[in-house]
Amino acid sequence: MKAKAKSLNLVKRGLKKMTMNDMTRENVLFRHELGEVLREYRQRQGRTLREVSSDARVSLGYLSEVERGKKEASSELLQSISVALNVPMSHILRLVADRTDLAEGRIPPMMRKPRIPDSVPESLVRAELAAMRG
Repeated sequence: MKAKAKSLNLVKRGLKKMTMNDMTRENVLFRHELGEVLREYRQRQGRTLREVSSDARVSLGYLSEVERGKKEASSELLQSISVALNVPMSHILRLVADRTDLAEGRIPPMMRKPRIPDSVPESLVRAELAAMRG
């Protein structure tokens, strides 16, 4: 009974409960985008799979499968690869998140138009005018 009530609350609030198929689809999409991003960084640097796998201390075959989206990359492995590529892991994850948003039909935060407020607080206007007057 409690589970039904919780599920109903999610529906009322507009939150959809994810099914196993949804989670699997998201995992596959994430792996694919992560692999593409890693491959693009590696190729932009003109490096081979063998070079990066050696620097990251991961087998060439496993790195190849990660790049093709066939294998999961643990956080430790991703950190090793990002160090080998000399790219912060946060940059890789941000790019993967943006690409995943696009693939799912959402606009990534960096591509959203800035929102301009309808009004400016009076205190801010006074502070700006005072600063301009010196």
